[in-house]
Amino acid sequence: MTVPGPPVSPQLSPRAARCQALRGLVLLWLVVGSGLITGCDSGDQELQAWMEQQRREVRPRVQPLAAPKKFDPVPYANAQQIDPFSSQKLTVAIKQESRQPSSLLAAEMNRRKEPLEAFSLDMMAMVGSVSQAGVPFALLKVDNLLYRVKPGDYVGQNFGRVARITETEVVLREIVQDSAGEWIERSASLQLQERGQERAR
Repeated sequence: MTVPGPPVSPQLSPRAARCQALRGLVLLWLVVGSGLITGCDSGDQELQAWMEQQRREVRPRVQPLAAPKKFDPVPYANAQQIDPFSSQKLTVAIKQESRQPSSLLAAEMNRRKEPLEAFSLDMMAMVGSVSQAGVPFALLKVDNLLYRVKPGDYVGQNFGRVARITETEVVLREIVQDSAGEWIERSASLQLQERGQERAR
């Protein structure tokens, strides 16, 4: 009696074996590739879902504005005093100023102005001096004209009165206002100009 053995697979040629192996590799890559594509699609969907959730949850934070401070009006306590810009204060100041120069300028304001009071001292030059009957005279040049002055005459625009005349200078007494607005007396002088200095002027 003959006992049947296991089936014997037919022997494959080398070329057929290579083709069968290539088909197996292609099938394996197809399975792996489909799994990767499926995994990427799933990851993109999860990312999109997370981003949408973050947009819904995040809210902009705006600092609230501070409440306005309460304004408390302050009463003006000096309402009874004189307004510094009022006409009343200006009138008082004018009266005070008009009283101040009265002691020095009373005689000056009432007298008649002399010709040389129309010029400032800067426009004058002492060019010489003479004496007649014991009275000294100074020769002053103004605008190419010569004037003769003696003690007691007035020259300049500051109530300048000739106090003394020497061979080299004319000494004046002027009345001016100081920085505080008060009228005071001061001394001024005109020096003798040499010929060269006279030409320069």
